[in-house]
Amino acid sequence: MKALTYRGPSTVKVAEKPDPRIEHPNDVVLRVTRTAICGSDLHLYHGLVPDTRVGATFGHEFAGVVEEVGPGVQSLAKGDRIIVPFNISCGTCFFCARGLTSCCDNSNPSNDLVGGAFGYSHTTGGYDGGQAELVRVPYADVGPMKIPADMHEEDVLFLTDILPTGYQAAEMGDIAEGETVVVFGAGPVGLMAAKSAWLQGAGRVIVVDELEYRLELARTWAKVETINFTEHGKAGVVQYLKDITEGRRGPDVAIDAVGCEASGSFLQRALGMSMLQAGAATALMWAIQSVRRGGNVVAIGVYGPPWNLVPIGEAMNKGLTIRAAQCNVKRYLPHLLEHIRAGRVDPKGIISHRFALEDAPEAYRIFASKRDNCTKCVLIPQAA
Repeated sequence: MKALTYRGPSTVKVAEKPDPRIEHPNDVVLRVTRTAICGSDLHLYHGLVPDTRVGATFGHEFAGVVEEVGPGVQSLAKGDRIIVPFNISCGTCFFCARGLTSCCDNSNPSNDLVGGAFGYSHTTGGYDGGQAELVRVPYADVGPMKIPADMHEEDVLFLTDILPTGYQAAEMGDIAEGETVVVFGAGPVGLMAAKSAWLQGAGRVIVVDELEYRLELARTWAKVETINFTEHGKAGVVQYLKDITEGRRGPDVAIDAVGCEASGSFLQRALGMSMLQAGAATALMWAIQSVRRGGNVVAIGVYGPPWNLVPIGEAMNKGLTIRAAQCNVKRYLPHLLEHIRAGRVDPKGIISHRFALEDAPEAYRIFASKRDNCTKCVLIPQAA
């Protein structure tokens, strides 16, 4: 089969790899019809996540048609169209039983920090991802969801990651009716978090970024206020957010939807911290500094390095609640499917580019460099 393969920092190519096979009775093999490039894939692409190995196939947002079924699988049959959550979960361990499918004990037993995930570094189990013609899906009775017959793959593709991730971020923010929410990052996850904040009762939603084309999409697609942080000089965006929030000295909830590739912190650049950390915690730092006293901070941006320059003392003194997690995708699928059906959110509306799988290296270059107003890339391995 053809599959994207990692060759080293900022280098990927499409190559022939052996077809995946059934390795356990509860596996299926999926013929991929749609897969996407996620911002988290860029962390791998740039070499920021430990133990990302040459030859690995990325991709944790994918949909397709079941090609082969293990003898233990009961809920799926050959020919079923499905989407697959990015986290791999057994459904029966201590964590899965509590709905914490991102923390599964059995899908990644060699690492006690995180459960298994498709197409990421070997810290998440070493599973090949879906930026390929075929992919093996373990625990196939647990994670996948059948695509409704009247819906296209692209209608529900982002239920695999970015929509549930944004929704869980808003949920972790514990937004009270009418509260003000700021989202740092107008990438795909930030857009989903902003839209989800409205769904959960926010009275005001503000998105912060530096790229005008992404801020324009935030205004038109998510219907939010926007701030370009490059326009706020020495006082910075933190002070501006405090100034515009009804005298409460900051938003009620702040969401970091950026992670370790953030830009914008003069302090971290001056100290050389962004290089030492293989990334910068700028967005998380701004979230802590800008949110009001007693407010809530949510971190859903990916942080691969072992430590970061984060003002934890300020968080303690302000009495902040800080929550962070990989998304427990499975628990949100029925609810978010209904939001899509009702027209309250149209995830495919953020797709800016579609490429054939063979053109994945160019897609990565465009997405990574934010060329051509690129917001979200979808790869098409073969016709549905």
